[in-house]
Amino acid sequence: MLGIALFVIASALCGLAPTAAVLVVARIAQGASGALLLPQVTAMLGGLYSGEQRARAFAAYGLALGLGAASGQLIGGALIHADVGGLGWRSCFLINVPIGALALLLAPRVLPALPAQRTSRLDVAGAVLLGVSLTALLLPLVQGRDAGWPAWSLLALAGSLPLLALFWQQQRSVARAGGQPLLAPKLIGQRGFALGLLVTLAFYAGNASFYFVLALYLQQGLHLAPLDSGLVFTALAGGFFATSMAAPRLGRWLGKQAIFAGACVLAVGHALMFVLVSEAATPSLAPIVGVLLVQGCGLGMVMAPLVATLLAGLPPEHAGVAAGVLSTVQQLGNALGVALIGIVFYGAGSAGFAHSLIYLLATSLIVAVLYRRFIKETLQ
Repeated sequence: MLGIALFVIASALCGLAPTAAVLVVARIAQGASGALLLPQVTAMLGGLYSGEQRARAFAAYGLALGLGAASGQLIGGALIHADVGGLGWRSCFLINVPIGALALLLAPRVLPALPAQRTSRLDVAGAVLLGVSLTALLLPLVQGRDAGWPAWSLLALAGSLPLLALFWQQQRSVARAGGQPLLAPKLIGQRGFALGLLVTLAFYAGNASFYFVLALYLQQGLHLAPLDSGLVFTALAGGFFATSMAAPRLGRWLGKQAIFAGACVLAVGHALMFVLVSEAATPSLAPIVGVLLVQGCGLGMVMAPLVATLLAGLPPEHAGVAAGVLSTVQQLGNALGVALIGIVFYGAGSAGFAHSLIYLLATSLIVAVLYRRFIKETLQ
């Protein structure tokens, strides 16, 4: 509830920002409040449910994530098109205020009362080390190309790996001393969990980045209005919704191979879109919508059952913490993917979207390969 409240305040600051600098600071506040909220959701689902109930809970969670991301494009386009009160893009932030206020009113009624763990201690040193490490990795990827890759960006990238290694060493030290590390080595040592984290990282590195470049291509490449661009996104949402709803049936039919099949469907969709945009400078919308439907089906086949599948083999006492770690890796994958694809998209000029699809194809194939390895690891 604290995360929701802070997100509402940060959203209001974004919508009312008088300058770009204030907007950036407010966006940082949005990110921090979202980070306070999101891992708690997956941790609660992992701790409250088990067995088949947990699978259904995480399938619903994946459905909400995917539909939120895809339909957000349509809602944002509609808000900008309506231009209520001359607010323009600001309404995309301000709409979070009434929605968040409603969530705060409903939260005490629908969220279960969970006992506070007074013995829990925040690993402040680990949090600082991880924050510095990820900033050293992501900031130069976002800013480096525009700045001409200055020395600071290369030094930061080079320093991020030793910093991450130092973070892992610190986590092991905290665990040996009987503390509570952010990333418990015992959890990472559980069979297949480390591979599951890599699958999650690779999938989400191709998730938000896909929405990002697709929106840019539709509006800047095909010159669609924001509302029209959002309407095109409904094909993606439609495919996602169809396979997400069919996830339990696909799971019974294909077993654990359903996620592998979904990654392959997604790869085929990215390949088809690459062919489509490479053959024509401005392809017609009909085939684009058809391919987006295929891509949405692939996304739904992977995202809906992913978390539940990765947590299935873990002991119940690790489920809550593991779910929280997976949520963190999801957000890291999203941020890393947008940073990497931004380099590809803006570095390739007019062929930016086509080159981005090669990146997206690679991420989906990596997901397929890593997930096959995960299946073998967990079946041993």
